[in-house]
Amino acid sequence: MARRLSALALLPVSLAAMALTQPAQAQDYPGSKPITIIVPFSAGGPTDKVARDFADALRKHLGNASIVIDNAAGAGSTIGLAKAARAKPDGHTLLVAHISMSTVPSLYRKLSFNVKEDFEYLGIINDVPMTLISRPTLEANNYSELMSWVKGQKDGVNLGNAGLGSASHLCGLMFQDATNIQMVTVPYGGTAPAIADLLAGQIDLLCDQTTNTTPHVSAKKVKAFAVTTPKRLEAPAYKELPTLDEAGLKDFNVTIWHGLYAPKGTPKEVVTKLNAALKEALKDPEFIKRQSDLGAVVATDERTNPEQHKAFVASEIEKWGAVIKAAGQYAD
Repeated sequence: MARRLSALALLPVSLAAMALTQPAQAQDYPGSKPITIIVPFSAGGPTDKVARDFADALRKHLGNASIVIDNAAGAGSTIGLAKAARAKPDGHTLLVAHISMSTVPSLYRKLSFNVKEDFEYLGIINDVPMTLISRPTLEANNYSELMSWVKGQKDGVNLGNAGLGSASHLCGLMFQDATNIQMVTVPYGGTAPAIADLLAGQIDLLCDQTTNTTPHVSAKKVKAFAVTTPKRLEAPAYKELPTLDEAGLKDFNVTIWHGLYAPKGTPKEVVTKLNAALKEALKDPEFIKRQSDLGAVVATDERTNPEQHKAFVASEIEKWGAVIKAAGQYAD
């Protein structure tokens, strides 16, 4: 009986010690342990580039922590998203993902994770406009001429994309819906092969992120017709390009955003520290310049807060769900 009382007497002390240990661990975060950022797309792609540039800025505000990029590509980003959802929630595994966070719930009938419930939302990183481009040999030289050409193609128009759920796939869906013109969709296993075939004249059109298209637009290796944002872009390669809204597709707006996430259950103190580091990283002049050079805009609005980030993604899930349902394009 005395031994049992002794053990019970020690219990409050043990609980108090545990309560003190958790904040102390969060205060020391990230310590000497490396941070892994999962990118659910291939190395060299646009999301990978955003993640690596962002990691360079983020580490400065986490005590020069070691940050490693883990490219867990495949199945329209769902492999990487699932890996991040299953990771240990200690702040040492993070996720940088783009708009796929809002589209996979509609594109895939069965998922091993729940986008709304299995992640801690840490903040939006940037917004990336899209550009409507064509093969260099296409006869049209402006948007009006392009649409006349499209309407005159009895055998159809080949519209490429980087695969199911990719940014180019989503932009293509909205473009076809807005113009009420059905095109021949040509999916690829990534952005690189899609652009390679566009340059070679194997496909006619592609609507892709400025992070992919800028080098080719600047070198005039492709023809660019319009950007998908409400306002014209300031990046040198796009200053003369109209918006699709200006060109006649009223209220057309497709912007690809990237956000930072952690597995659900990551300690609140760590989430707070990561969000603070994210906000400082978004002020980094070098990161801002790198993004601007590619036509991307670093986030500065309320979506850099976890609550607003999560609310924004919820609204995007609803928006893209309607587009995907209308198109009837699903994965098994």
